[in-house]
Amino acid sequence: MTATPPAARPGPVFFIGRAILRPLLRLRFRPRVTGRAHIPPTGPVLLASNHLSALDTILIPSFSTRQVQFLAKASLFETRLGGWFFRRIGAVPVLREAGSAAQGALDAGREVLASGQVFAVFPEGSRSRDGRLHRGRGGAAFLALETGARVVPVGLIGTNRELKDPATGRAPRVEIRFGPPVRLDDLDGMPGGRARREATDRIMAAIQELTGQELSDGYADGGRGA
Repeated sequence: MTATPPAARPGPVFFIGRAILRPLLRLRFRPRVTGRAHIPPTGPVLLASNHLSALDTILIPSFSTRQVQFLAKASLFETRLGGWFFRRIGAVPVLREAGSAAQGALDAGREVLASGQVFAVFPEGSRSRDGRLHRGRGGAAFLALETGARVVPVGLIGTNRELKDPATGRAPRVEIRFGPPVRLDDLDGMPGGRARREATDRIMAAIQELTGQELSDGYADGGRGA
């Protein structure tokens, strides 16, 4: 995928949509939100979250203290209404092209962070189908180390409504937990590959501390590391 520049900043539609969505989400999912004070009020911030369902991309921007930008398939922008709406909520369109998916996502995220905004990513790369926390890929670490953005881990619980609590047979209450920023400044001067791996491990450990998920040794999509 290759991002189509420029990445537009969220406009009034973002705030209007969030004002409408929040009460609806509270009514339907009764989300418990904690730790929002950990999000720095200014400067570039990378929200790094576990990924359980499509609901995740709605919940994080709806309950963050700041505007959040994220990647969205370019097909969502093809109609006049779709293009108008998604650009005005700050979504970053990404075109599918063989072999360029990762680079397109990195370029888009770097652009958003370079402008001092907030960008949300899922280091696992794709949704966890079994509820476990899978190995993180290096893109989030690369963005943080390249841009100096603060990394705030996000732990989502209960967003995959198909995963029931075996004791009650019901889906757990949705929780959105923002954690303290992950310290990465001590990695300056470390060789690039080693620094990205260490940063990735720290980010995933911070997410796991928030969610308590069982860890998986593999990647969510079954692929190899990047």
